[in-house]
Amino acid sequence: MRALTRLAPPLLLASALVWSAAGPAGAVAPPAHVPEAVGWGGAVSTVSAEATAAGIEVLRKGGNAVDAAVAAAAALGVTEPYSSGIGGGGYFVYYDHATGRVHTIDGRESAGRTADTALFLEGGKPLAFPDAVTSGLSVGVPGTAATWDDALKQWGTRSLAENLRPAERIADDGFVVNATFRGMTQDNYSRFKDFPATAKLYLPGGKLPEVGSVLRNPDLAATYRQLGKEGTKAFYQGDIGRDVVDTLRHPPVDPASGRNARPGKVDTADLASYAVRRQAPTHVAYRDYDVYSIAPSSSGGTTVGEALGILENGDVSGYSSTQYYHHFLEASRIAFADRNRWVGDPRFADVPTKELLSPDYAASRACLISPDKALTSPLAPGDPYDPADPAECAAGGQAAPEPYEGQNTTHLTVADRWGNVVAYTLSIEQTGGSGITVPGRGFLLNNELTDFDFAPLAAGVPDPNLPGPGKRPRSSMSPTIVLRDGEPLLATGSPGGATIITTTLQVLLGRLDRGLSLEQAIAAPRASQRNAATTQAEPGFLALPERAGLEALGQSFGPVDEIGAATGVERLPDGRWVAAAEPVRRGGGAAAVVRPAG
Repeated sequence: MRALTRLAPPLLLASALVWSAAGPAGAVAPPAHVPEAVGWGGAVSTVSAEATAAGIEVLRKGGNAVDAAVAAAAALGVTEPYSSGIGGGGYFVYYDHATGRVHTIDGRESAGRTADTALFLEGGKPLAFPDAVTSGLSVGVPGTAATWDDALKQWGTRSLAENLRPAERIADDGFVVNATFRGMTQDNYSRFKDFPATAKLYLPGGKLPEVGSVLRNPDLAATYRQLGKEGTKAFYQGDIGRDVVDTLRHPPVDPASGRNARPGKVDTADLASYAVRRQAPTHVAYRDYDVYSIAPSSSGGTTVGEALGILENGDVSGYSSTQYYHHFLEASRIAFADRNRWVGDPRFADVPTKELLSPDYAASRACLISPDKALTSPLAPGDPYDPADPAECAAGGQAAPEPYEGQNTTHLTVADRWGNVVAYTLSIEQTGGSGITVPGRGFLLNNELTDFDFAPLAAGVPDPNLPGPGKRPRSSMSPTIVLRDGEPLLATGSPGGATIITTTLQVLLGRLDRGLSLEQAIAAPRASQRNAATTQAEPGFLALPERAGLEALGQSFGPVDEIGAATGVERLPDGRWVAAAEPVRRGGGAAAVVRPAG
């Protein structure tokens, strides 16, 4: 990356999302995947062209950003079912232009009332991760439907039924299978084939779906119609919920498969008592910007915010390219050391959210960064309740290693003509979740409870992320909205498990400090340092000329094919919106605006 002018005007590509000709079997082919669009009336960006089109349809019919976000999320449940759906949960961040306030909804899945620290232990030892994932044990109470309901009741302008109709249509008519979808199905073949309802839906005739074929999901269309007619009580207190509970407590596995799909502990009382949490967002003042995100139970807002606070102590826009990457990696390393020690569900653990985001604590951690040498991981956490004097620059106590976290999720960003903005990250955890489809309902169940640490990460180090009754596992989702002078500037987020945090941070730094357009910041090659000896890096990052200089400083890299799949929207000074998505990752995302410029 070369030195660039700070906040240079973004590349303005007048792009529209348009429908193409009829596809296989007479089905209408999806809109084209477009990585950037600029224009008026609102903007939508998702990983799926069909989902983006659903959001734009709602905006054009007069809906606001919240309506469009729900419509796009419901469509993602059809076209991105291995990443999201009503069998999962997520975090919703909303900027209300009328009040100038940012609101959040924690719609994270929760453990059942009978869950305890031994949830994933057998014979006193942790279950093998694959055995835990593909089981009813891994299924938490889904929060997605409740999130939609709460968001629409607070800020929406259309009914749930109206906002679900585009997704119902996609589920009934079908969508065209692409190489990414087929590849994800192939990765899950050994699991999917063992559950008849999953195999029937995603392995037609017992085989992988062909690229170019049309995949329909009439069961999900019917489920959406029932939700629209009866409301979310059908899910949490009605027959949809009873089907969910029966499925997770008695996983419908093919007896001939020999698979031991352990039953879960969530019951109908757990569903009936589920409620989303409305809470204050995290907030950090970063240079000329106000950065808002989601507070715990997600670690996204605190970890991105702490890293920004650390970097505030330097001149990111003035660093050489090598020093920029070095400081980005070191700030990420430090913030993850603190995240692993301090962040969990705040109802069950003392989470120092305010302290982690304080300038004093950021200064006490920034002093660890040397421009001449990389830190050694695992780095010990600091004490946000008692920040060290930067002059002393203490490293802290015993380190806690990074736990495993599934890589799949999806993120959408939406803005409307009134200036309202939504950043929404939702998930079912692993690619394909638990692998268990609710028979007759057309959606996969999550495996989010495997985001708990099965056992303490390090002897003698308190672990805030162990299972517990009604507890929400720690997440890395980082839906983020940035304001400047009280007005929306941009919103972004990404899937990718723990790499969500570093992806979101890298996009923010690229746009706010390094002079990249939003689309360029999303497209840039990525690296992810999470307090590990080796930094994961994409091939494009490993090919950068700065790599040699970073390695000379002691940075160590290991290859990974792909990190994240971000989306974003940005408001230009003249009132136009930029929607930006991935040009390549996950097969390319889809950005659109209501009225394209030029």
